[in-house]
Amino acid sequence: MNKRYARNMNTFSLEENVRLRGFKVFVAGCGGLGGFIIEELGRLGIGYITAVDGDVFDETNLNRQLLATMDQIGKSKAAAAAERMSDVNPDILVTPIHAMITEENCRELIRGHDLVMDALDNITSRFLLEECCEAEGIPMVHGAIAGWYGQVSYVFPGDKTLEKLYPSGSVKGAEAELGNPSFTPAVIASIEVAEAVKVLLGRGTLLQNKVLTINLLDHDYEIFDL
Repeated sequence: MNKRYARNMNTFSLEENVRLRGFKVFVAGCGGLGGFIIEELGRLGIGYITAVDGDVFDETNLNRQLLATMDQIGKSKAAAAAERMSDVNPDILVTPIHAMITEENCRELIRGHDLVMDALDNITSRFLLEECCEAEGIPMVHGAIAGWYGQVSYVFPGDKTLEKLYPSGSVKGAEAELGNPSFTPAVIASIEVAEAVKVLLGRGTLLQNKVLTINLLDHDYEIFDL
């Protein structure tokens, strides 16, 4: 086993570390949540990561998005993810796709992946992603952030989790009013990645039909049944 993964040992067995190299994970969104998710998946040694985002960086991204730097302003977020991981861990393959997720391309984009990571910034696209994951039989890890607050849930095909979390007709979440500082996406992305590893390796207790809500302002962490 490559020394790169030596500090993964004891947390994961040698067999589990090897297994991580064979998984293919789809990350929807390469911004606040997505940048940290891709970073952590790549450092863990997830062998194949598809990074999808149709947006480019602007100055408002610099406060919180790991991949956002001054020299990346105006450039593709998906491409930046691939460039970053080529420097961090060239042992893995990151496929960047500069495209928005739409009804026309969603199922084709996610097809063949072991897991989908929701790092999107609008509810409409999240519902579409959940629907396509159900159609393709792929589990999804959902995460959302707003100000001091965040939530994480695991969505198995057929769970209809997002219908229980968001009112019908919702487009934007609370982030439209509360904004997003640097620390919230880092925390929620890390929990999403932990949930992803548990799903892939079949370990621990999953947040299926549950949602973990986090209030960093008052250090209030709760799990609700859905």
